[in-house]
Amino acid sequence: MRPLTLSRLLLQCVILGAILFCVMVLALKFGAVHVSLYGLGRDLLRVFLGKSTEISSEYSLILNIRLPRILLGVLVGASLSVAGTSFQALLRNPLADPYVLGVSNGAAVGAILALLLEPHLALTPEIASVFTPLGGFLGAAIAITAVYFLGRREGRIDSSTLLLGGVITASLLSAIIILLLTTMPSSNVRGMAYWLMGELSAVPSRPLGWVLRVGFLAAAAVIYTTASDLNLLLSGEKEAMHLGVDVRRVRLIVYIAASALTGLAVAMSGSIGYVGLLVPHVMRMIFGSDHRILIPASAFGGAIVLVIADTLARTVAAPAELPVGAITAIAGAPLFIYLLRRKLA
Repeated sequence: MRPLTLSRLLLQCVILGAILFCVMVLALKFGAVHVSLYGLGRDLLRVFLGKSTEISSEYSLILNIRLPRILLGVLVGASLSVAGTSFQALLRNPLADPYVLGVSNGAAVGAILALLLEPHLALTPEIASVFTPLGGFLGAAIAITAVYFLGRREGRIDSSTLLLGGVITASLLSAIIILLLTTMPSSNVRGMAYWLMGELSAVPSRPLGWVLRVGFLAAAAVIYTTASDLNLLLSGEKEAMHLGVDVRRVRLIVYIAASALTGLAVAMSGSIGYVGLLVPHVMRMIFGSDHRILIPASAFGGAIVLVIADTLARTVAAPAELPVGAITAIAGAPLFIYLLRRKLA
């Protein structure tokens, strides 16, 4: 493992940030309404200079509708990738991710229950705006708690047993989702089914958007504080304990923070698979297994991948839109097979 310096960390983050910026600009350009890069850059500059009133109506539509959707994709992709990286390190298993462990389905159940309960509760607008993400977080937390206890053997976590428990929990939660959908009005079932396949069209309100940003930054920062401990955990729990790692504390912190990231992401976008599974693998191949660089690299990588996937979902069958979860699955499954064959070869 190469020694990490601040200059190396900043350089790699700047490179990935520049790639993400270019991807976001291209995503702004392509869609049902095509715009020129010159006009887009001109009006973006006007926004930064506080001259929003000088923007043309065509570009105003792009910046007010398409840009928030892209920013949501950045947030969701980064959240899922950081959560996937955390689970893979904590369990020392390359197959661990929020989707496989049932955390995504748990968050989906929590979000659906919150949507069903919200009309029957006298909630203030401020509480109502965070009620669905809160339901998603609680659902994710309950799911990972159940999987955690299923994976315990003789007081220790068995990775294989935990993954099997995750698969079983995910299957049970999928059945609960189907049951909940049958209780909903028929007019809402199609929209809910489309949301469950993953979509980014439901841009959150400004207060909720701030909640999501603060929640992501807080959870990601908490996980990053355990990066050095996660590096030691790669050699095994006993070895890490001998080196002074408080394994229980690290496990608790990562489980809670990763569940929070998953709950926030699923509550806003539905279940989007393969991002949390594959992006950490790709970043690990490029940057190595040092989690001090792998965690921020995965955040940037997940954001880049999901923005590209959402752009394809908006443009491939335009003017119709495809679920972004379908795009990530179609592209992710062959890549996962390739990585699996490459590792076994």
